Amino acid sequence: MQPSVVSNVDDPALVEMRRSQFVRAAGELFARKGYHKTTIREITQGAGLSTGLIYSYVRSKEDVLFLVLENVLTSYLREIPRALEHVEGPVERFCATVRAYCRVIGDKPHATLLAYRETKSLNAEYQAVIKKMELETNQLIIDRIEECLAAGYFRPVNVELLSYRIVLLAHGWALKAWRLQEIVTLDEYIEEGLDLFLNALMTPAGWGACRQPERRTGTK
Repeated sequence: MQPSVVSNVDDPALVEMRRSQFVRAAGELFARKGYHKTTIREITQGAGLSTGLIYSYVRSKEDVLFLVLENVLTSYLREIPRALEHVEGPVERFCATVRAYCRVIGDKPHATLLAYRETKSLNAEYQAVIKKMELETNQLIIDRIEECLAAGYFRPVNVELLSYRIVLLAHGWALKAWRLQEIVTLDEYIEEGLDLFLNALMTPAGWGACRQPERRTGTK
């Protein structure tokens, strides 16, 4: 059974609202000061709430860290399917997935950095949840790759390895944003990455399908 963060409040909507306030404040503080140097008092002050109130919604600072990381992974699970609405064609759906994944990172770069640095600070149960959610989000990418393979539009590849290469493309924006944002916009970064992937992966059949009128993949 997946562990959950315990709350003393019975109203789910109120719990979600308060936790979103804590998560927003904590994400900024953890990124700036580090998880271990940030205090619960600073988190509640950043959220504009009283210090005692937070313990109605979480038990510890570790719970807050878990919620911050969970929030990013939940964003993938929400935003990627949304990006696929009304998108037809295997390659177009692959491109929409990559764009959505990268844009979640672009919106929350500090949380991505935090995940790299502080996942190890979680207890074993929470780490297991985060790893499980990571695999679920990766599956959204894997599904799109497999669609392209089944259609004959991509050459044979190690699917899971390719999914991680795409994840690393997205994470690269957060890890090196200090320099990358001086060179390109996020959209330019995404399209350059897609161009590299598609030129390495596409078969003649794939190119033929994507060059039909009104088909857009983002390739140059």
